[in-house]
Amino acid sequence: MTPRWIATLALPFIAGLGACAMPAGPGGAPSLVGTEWRLEDLGGSGVLDRVPATLAFPEAGRVAGLGSCNRFFGSYTLVQDRIAFGQMGMTRMACAGAVGEQENRYMAALQKAQRVQVQGSTLTLSVEGMDKPLRFVRTRP
Repeated sequence: MTPRWIATLALPFIAGLGACAMPAGPGGAPSLVGTEWRLEDLGGSGVLDRVPATLAFPEAGRVAGLGSCNRFFGSYTLVQDRIAFGQMGMTRMACAGAVGEQENRYMAALQKAQRVQVQGSTLTLSVEGMDKPLRFVRTRP
């Protein structure tokens, strides 16, 4: 028989475990602040090996990352599961061939992002005009 005080302490702990995956922010939106992600799939096409594209949310309303060869930074708004990225600033390194093409497609997709979903260690961004979402894997909680 379990003592009553153990059950009393264990119930809130067990109930809280479901919230560990990704706490909700205001209005039920996933809390993205402090997370970092690596692009795994660019709307149905893979990404180049050893050419990471990343997405980070260092603070509320701010976004940064690596396009494939240039660093970018900017703003975003998030209301429930709807996301919109503002104008992005970037470094200006020359990106030749497939690396430059991947970066251009990635940055264009971010500008057309509509919805965000986080499930465990995966983030997906639904993008206007793309049949499949961008898929990211978490690199930092």
